[in-house]
Amino acid sequence: MKDFKENFQKLVNDCISAHCFSVKPSKAVRKWDGLTPYSVHPVWCATMVLHETALAEDIRIDGSQALLFHDVLEDTLAELPNYLSERVKNLVQDMTFESSDVEMLKVWDKPIEVKLFKLYDKVSNLMDASWMSPEKLRKYREYTNRLTQEVQTHYGELNIVKLAKILAADQQ
Repeated sequence: MKDFKENFQKLVNDCISAHCFSVKPSKAVRKWDGLTPYSVHPVWCATMVLHETALAEDIRIDGSQALLFHDVLEDTLAELPNYLSERVKNLVQDMTFESSDVEMLKVWDKPIEVKLFKLYDKVSNLMDASWMSPEKLRKYREYTNRLTQEVQTHYGELNIVKLAKILAADQQ
């Protein structure tokens, strides 16, 4: 944990740099307001997994790194930093899909940790889902609920599970 603490600022800075200086133009800002820098999303995800004290330290540390860089391959022209461990690079690769529709089909064949980290990603997106059409939001909530069930079955009642249940609830 000591090395991680010392390097956390570098990790966050490299994430922000990728999303500021190597970003694909359509991915520079969050969709809900067109102003908020995209990098707030991976930083939020990474910091939230660090709050899950019920998770093993290695899952929290590797997960925070994977979440910081989980959209780099999809949304930027940057490459993953060389200093990331092979495990983290593999997690990022496993979290990378051609589209959300492909993700919703193929994520079920991925390791449980990928589903856990994808739940952070989906919860963050649901927090600013005002831009989603009613149909997209319905589909997104269904997907998030399924991820939530799998994560809860494996890891128990994590904070992210509690948030997901609230945000993915049908609010009609």
